[in-house]
Amino acid sequence: IGIRFKCGEMKLRAISFSNDSCYLPPLRCPAVCRLDPYDGLPESYLIHGGRTPNNEISSSLYLLTMDSRGCNRKLTLLCKEKELVAEVPGARYGHTMTMVQSRGKTACVLFGGRSYMPSGERTTESWNSVVDCPPQVFLFDLEFGCCSAHTLPELSDGQSFHLALAREDCVYFIGGHSLASDSRPPRLFRLRVELLQGSPLLSCETLDNGLSISSAIFTRTGPAHRYIILGGYQSDSQKRMECTAVILDEKGVHFEPLEAPKWTPDIIHSRTWFGGSSGEGSILLAVPTEGRPSQQDMHYFYQVNFQTEGETKEEERTLGCSQESTDY
Repeated sequence: IGIRFKCGEMKLRAISFSNDSCYLPPLRCPAVCRLDPYDGLPESYLIHGGRTPNNEISSSLYLLTMDSRGCNRKLTLLCKEKELVAEVPGARYGHTMTMVQSRGKTACVLFGGRSYMPSGERTTESWNSVVDCPPQVFLFDLEFGCCSAHTLPELSDGQSFHLALAREDCVYFIGGHSLASDSRPPRLFRLRVELLQGSPLLSCETLDNGLSISSAIFTRTGPAHRYIILGGYQSDSQKRMECTAVILDEKGVHFEPLEAPKWTPDIIHSRTWFGGSSGEGSILLAVPTEGRPSQQDMHYFYQVNFQTEGETKEEERTLGCSQESTDY
């Protein structure tokens, strides 16, 4: 589904796939990584893993790119499954993928997540029990799909539903939930990846100014490495209502408290919330209806903007002048 905002309304349109696309299964909680346009190629997305509605956990990797954009904003996507070789990460969900750049080369970093308990350890009672994946870092290139697994002493515990933000050759792992301790410790790790001519060199550093948070949403706020973190959970029964600005620079990572929006009663009293980035400085937030038997499958949607009033109005004026189809 394509989502577009115009004059305070959310408009939806089904997106078609090209004839040579592969089947994209209905994944839930996959790791998604955005690839900026390069070498004349369009913006694209990597999608790995996920838990399906049938409680199956995937290990597949897909590349999603724009195939064409016709008249009236009709969008066609191309989906291709990519094969990984060598030390391939197992099926999982709740993990992260990020891109790093080093010495003129790029690679994808995969870390964390959950999977089913190994078959040799399962019993009838624990057949569908999930555990944190071993805290290995997987590194793979997009051209050949060659993958390598790395174990670092600083990453001693598994973690899931954390955040991963990258700048050049460094990835910052923020927060996350640990099943072993059922906790959300304020963890913060800086992983550095040097893509040397032979084997890559990975090093990790534990930092002491992390956030206790899981399943949070983040959005980028400009060309520089500035982000805003919103949502998430501090515990199973407590949502994190604060917002945090994150700045990545040459010296490291910096967190700054940010004034939160004026939350509606539906958001304040809901037990769960989820969403994703809907553009720079903008987040689409969804809250399920609760306590209403006739509306069990309905959600309230909110757009949270961290832009100035002038920027928002200018964007709405630009969108209002464009031609568009009426088949929303």
